[in-house]
Amino acid sequence: MSTEHERSSSQFITIGAALAAALQSAAKGNSHAAASAAAVLWPDKEGQWQAATPSLKKLMPSLCELGAYNPDERRGPAVWLKCALAGSIPEVQLAGVPVVYLSGVSRAELRAIESCPRDLQPLAELQYRGAFWSQVNAKDWTLGAFLASKNGGLGLEVAQDKATQEALLQTLQAGVLLDQRVDELRGRTINAEWLQGLLAPNPTRDLLLWMNAPDVARSQWSDVLWDVFTKRCKLDFGFDPVADGVLVAAERLAHAEGKWAAVAELYRDSYSSFPNIFGLLAKVQPPQMGLFPDHGLLAGYPQANEQSESALRYALSACASMMAPQACSAVLAAEREHGLRRAWLWASMGRSPLAEALGHLALVAERSSLLPIGQTPADLAAGYQQSGWQVDQAALYALACVHTKSDLDAVGAALRAMYLPWIEETARRLQEAVKKEGGLPPLSTEKASGLGVGTCTVFVDGLRYDVAMQLQQRLLTLGSANISARWTSLPTVTASGKAWCSPVAAHIAGTVADTEFEPRVAADGKPLSGHNFRKLLTDQGVQPLDKHETGDPQGQAWTEAGDLDHYGHEHGLRLARDLDSQLDQVVERVAELAEAGWKHIRIVTDHGWLLMPGGLPKSELAKHQTETRWGRCAVLKDSAYGTPLTFGWDWCKDVQVAYAPGVSSFIAGAEYAHGGISLQECLVPVLQLDCAGAAKAAAAVTIQSVTWKGLRCTVVVEGASPGQRVDIRSKAALASSSLAASVKPLEGGKASLAVADDEHMGAAALVVVLSAEGDVLQKQVTTVGGN
Repeated sequence: MSTEHERSSSQFITIGAALAAALQSAAKGNSHAAASAAAVLWPDKEGQWQAATPSLKKLMPSLCELGAYNPDERRGPAVWLKCALAGSIPEVQLAGVPVVYLSGVSRAELRAIESCPRDLQPLAELQYRGAFWSQVNAKDWTLGAFLASKNGGLGLEVAQDKATQEALLQTLQAGVLLDQRVDELRGRTINAEWLQGLLAPNPTRDLLLWMNAPDVARSQWSDVLWDVFTKRCKLDFGFDPVADGVLVAAERLAHAEGKWAAVAELYRDSYSSFPNIFGLLAKVQPPQMGLFPDHGLLAGYPQANEQSESALRYALSACASMMAPQACSAVLAAEREHGLRRAWLWASMGRSPLAEALGHLALVAERSSLLPIGQTPADLAAGYQQSGWQVDQAALYALACVHTKSDLDAVGAALRAMYLPWIEETARRLQEAVKKEGGLPPLSTEKASGLGVGTCTVFVDGLRYDVAMQLQQRLLTLGSANISARWTSLPTVTASGKAWCSPVAAHIAGTVADTEFEPRVAADGKPLSGHNFRKLLTDQGVQPLDKHETGDPQGQAWTEAGDLDHYGHEHGLRLARDLDSQLDQVVERVAELAEAGWKHIRIVTDHGWLLMPGGLPKSELAKHQTETRWGRCAVLKDSAYGTPLTFGWDWCKDVQVAYAPGVSSFIAGAEYAHGGISLQECLVPVLQLDCAGAAKAAAAVTIQSVTWKGLRCTVVVEGASPGQRVDIRSKAALASSSLAASVKPLEGGKASLAVADDEHMGAAALVVVLSAEGDVLQKQVTTVGGN
């Protein structure tokens, strides 16, 4: 048999379109009449097709239906329908042969005119002037029959079990069945499981949505979707949402066995979308594991994680009474027991701060056994630059992980037991070396403060060496960043060290009267106040730049960024936690300068610092012996005897400065301090950022246009050079954020590239032009798929 709708079905049409074609072809089936059929009668005693009529009416302007009066929906009683078919109702226009859908009416009822209900009688005579759309056996077309029949239907493979027949009606009612393409259904069996997949394509996510807000989910889902959801829960997850409830679901999710493993995996990947589920999981008690627990089986239980956090808190706190070797052993033992919890979901959610801190404490435990080796300050500096700074960094990271007082106290106890002896000994070794040398002789890597044209010096107060290592990694997106080290001035305080690292250091001097360590302008003896310092910079051809000023990149400049030192004095240990936000300020300022065209950016600092939970040890120095006393240093009176650690001020050797021994402080309880002699305070970084190549090329490259056609983007660039390429990224400087299927070269100033994943359609992005070396030369904001 070769009907029109069968021929159409081979043209990749949907079930809805095939149904419309079948109805329209029924008008040609009345061979007894010379004229075309007056109407096609579509009887449906069971009302199976009722849900399909709204979408079918969009496909078929000729479709109307028997029912409650509503002319806008082309629906009304029999008399009204006769008038509409006759064209006497102007507001109802039926194109082509009218199709009359008769929900709740069978073909047999219309055939028996003598017993036909009165409200149907006006339509009964249409059977003689029109045609029925019915099966060849005169039965009404059911949904299952139309899909499966090879004689007038679609000839698809449809399971005949009750569950499939129910699911067919549900998919029709939900409006998803008619949109399925006929060609994609051939060669497969349409069964309940597949149909339920149409209604609930992601049952795993639906389960999490319901667990997160059961009442909300039930109110938002139709009865059909709720019925499908409950069936899928029973079939796929062995769980009845009505009978078992959310707590049983939470137990299954925590256990993560069988198909619940996929639920747990989705929850792990998108837990922020289901904020209420954690509260359910927190109520689930973990299984009893005996003497030798398999910690992997406890990963899904927040209670197990919380209990482990409590045990770890106790273990770390106990380190307070231990000597360093015992504390290191205790921390490493705790790491073997608790380290695996950093891979648990709860760590990603920020609910395992002690386990996170423990990883860094373990690094302190391992590396604090190694001390800088050498007899000279230079040797000790080299050892610190090689690996010693990692101990300081690990200590900072450990402190950054914790927020509550109880957790901070526990981490502080372990850290103090291990870290304090290490920094004490490293400081003592440097102090002994400094006494032998009579000061801190320049390192071989130190360079003169005079700088070339095109360099902007950025001063960051209190940029310790290990923190500068973090900053270096963040600056690599802007160009080539190299780090070196130099000794700052003694004592290690801002007023003295800032002048020491400035480009005008050669024009600065100190006098015996400068007991607050603020030197003077050498030429006229004026104090180096902020005003006089800026004037000195200007006189020497260096532009002093205030916040957000970028100056002339063809000259030299000095500017300041960041607030680490002030923040440390103000907040103590909290500096570790908020260090990232402090570095953000520096990166933002440097990026601003690079964008303005500075070829070289040199980042310098005045001093480092010490940070110790519980405060630095107290060192005694009588007040009557000092002119000025700071935490880690003091200016002695002329009449005072020098301490074992006394040196002249680097700007004026006649000013005698006594230093607190080791890492002690003349002020009790200081968590944050500087001014003394230690590698952390004295060995300061110099970061050199070279962005000259990118800046030069960027000035010559202009993105003229970005045009989208779907997910493909055409970019036109003016001033392009051989080797330059184009990419689409979410973050301009990060190649890993590329959205493009591949980076494309610019050919004739033009490139065409596609976004790999259609999930990014409509997302904000950046079109970037890259140099042959991969530097970002130019960028332009765009929207994926739109102009």
